[in-house]
Amino acid sequence: MLQNNLARLLIFAPVLIYCAQLGPDLDIVKKEEIRRTLQFKNPNAAKHVLVDNVSGSIRVVGDNIRDVQLVVHKTLRAASESKLQEAREQVVLDIAEEEDAVKLYVDGPFRRSNGEVNYRGWRYYGYEVNWDFELRVPREASLYLRAINDGEIEVKNVAGDFDIKNVNGGVNLSEIAGAGSVYALNGGVKVLFQQNPKAESYFGSLNGDVEIIFREGLAAEAGFKTFNGEIYTDFEVTYLANKSPTSKRKHGRYIYKSDEFSRVRIGSGGPQLTFDAFNGDIRMLKRE
Repeated sequence: MLQNNLARLLIFAPVLIYCAQLGPDLDIVKKEEIRRTLQFKNPNAAKHVLVDNVSGSIRVVGDNIRDVQLVVHKTLRAASESKLQEAREQVVLDIAEEEDAVKLYVDGPFRRSNGEVNYRGWRYYGYEVNWDFELRVPREASLYLRAINDGEIEVKNVAGDFDIKNVNGGVNLSEIAGAGSVYALNGGVKVLFQQNPKAESYFGSLNGDVEIIFREGLAAEAGFKTFNGEIYTDFEVTYLANKSPTSKRKHGRYIYKSDEFSRVRIGSGGPQLTFDAFNGDIRMLKRE
């Protein structure tokens, strides 16, 4: 749980936009919208934006602004009026506005003391609460984003570093200019770089494809591994590992097959880039 300067949104007045009881034997659904402008206490410090969600999507757009503009679409679904009230009281959004960070943290009975999630589902709780986040952030901000169920993570036009994980959804980053780590357990990963990364980066998925598009002139050391997929690249590479994977050309691209990490150098070499897709393909492509 966030420790500093938390403000639970129970005290904020959301805008009620929809409420319906679908029938005596059906669920109760309520939808609310929350709008906030969040400030960094030190406007001159490096800026970090953290969103730790459980159920719902996260969409972030970078802009030439100094604060964070937040819109949250909250959906409550419950088996009864009493369960709806439990959902309101037990599942809350904690907000922290710190010197160099804005933190958004979905808390509830599914959280362990160390912040990990043990989500037991509808049959156990009798309700579900989804938080769909939309944020406009300073373009240079670094991002820490987490999601588990019922949503994708999308980021556009952000130049800061990133640490992004999704469990049951994909991750799509476009016009990115930083470096970091992206992982989707049960979804695909797609990244379009506006500027090639200058530091170590990781891109991975267990059950999805990994497609990373770089600008011309990429210089890096790269490691690739896929167990049930293939590796495609537009870039010419020099092998660094003792054991080279089997390779062939298909549709004008190089295709590599390997169940171990294959180490290569691209161009003159540079930061370490790691690509890991257990059950999917890896595509490292040049931006057109």
